Amino acid sequence: MALLPHTAQAASSYPVPRPITGQQIIHDPTVIHLKSGGYAAYSTGGIIGARLSKDGKQWDDAGNAFAEPPSWWYEYNNTGDPWAPDISYRAGKYWLYYAVSSWGTNHSAIGVATSRSGLPGTWTDHGKVFTSETTDHWNAIDPALIKADGKLWMSFGSYWTGIRMVELNERTGKAVPGAPVHHLATRPDLPYAVEGPYIVKHGRYYYLFASYDACCSGVNSTYKIKAGRSTDIKGPYVDSEGKPLLEGGGDLVLEGHGRFIGTGGQSVFQDKGEDWLAYHYYDAEDSGTPKLGLNKLSWQANGWPIVL
Repeated sequence: MALLPHTAQAASSYPVPRPITGQQIIHDPTVIHLKSGGYAAYSTGGIIGARLSKDGKQWDDAGNAFAEPPSWWYEYNNTGDPWAPDISYRAGKYWLYYAVSSWGTNHSAIGVATSRSGLPGTWTDHGKVFTSETTDHWNAIDPALIKADGKLWMSFGSYWTGIRMVELNERTGKAVPGAPVHHLATRPDLPYAVEGPYIVKHGRYYYLFASYDACCSGVNSTYKIKAGRSTDIKGPYVDSEGKPLLEGGGDLVLEGHGRFIGTGGQSVFQDKGEDWLAYHYYDAEDSGTPKLGLNKLSWQANGWPIVL
């Protein structure tokens, strides 16, 4: 369907997620096709909850990334509860970024762990990557990595003036000391309800996907996925009408439709040369239970993404 991305799309015309079986419950998924074959998905819930699949359709509960929370997590919440992981492969190993925080505060931290296999139970934690405090104008949660211009970048952010980005040291995987914190997207009004960034390169553009409005309220969630693009990784990002994401712009990519409520917490992964959008939705036919959504991500002739 060749709808322009800024054209309002009837709920009935959004594609349904790819049918999956097994353990479907997930929140804030990050998915990767493992070098050893099969797929791994990590998520908010548990000590970074893990799902494994041989074919991307049948998913099995695989426990947690860690057997127990690293002790430093308790500086940021009293349950050692991590959020919104991001998995990538670089320099011969898998890198798992995640956030630790408490609801309603930007006293937050992003951490990183590495593994040779990417499988649950094999991760070694390396501590803090980047932090925020209540005096900062950003919130250090929802990390996502991208390599661009010969450098490693981490986008992040939730509310607190929106989406930010900082350069990482490629060897350590941690923020370059003193590196500027770039501002990529926000909303014009409090509480600046945009979070969960993910940046991908397609053609000559970098595309910033983010979750807008409210998550985590079951069938009352209003989460939706929007996008903008830029020829420079640092921005400015604009939507298809040229409105900057720093001024509340953003093309609607996917929103709630039918039983699939509050689509968001998204990430993008490549599989056999194709781009896939992974996200969670709240199932209106199952008491608002959060479940894994997978849709192929295609690119229109005008360069803008569309979900199939």
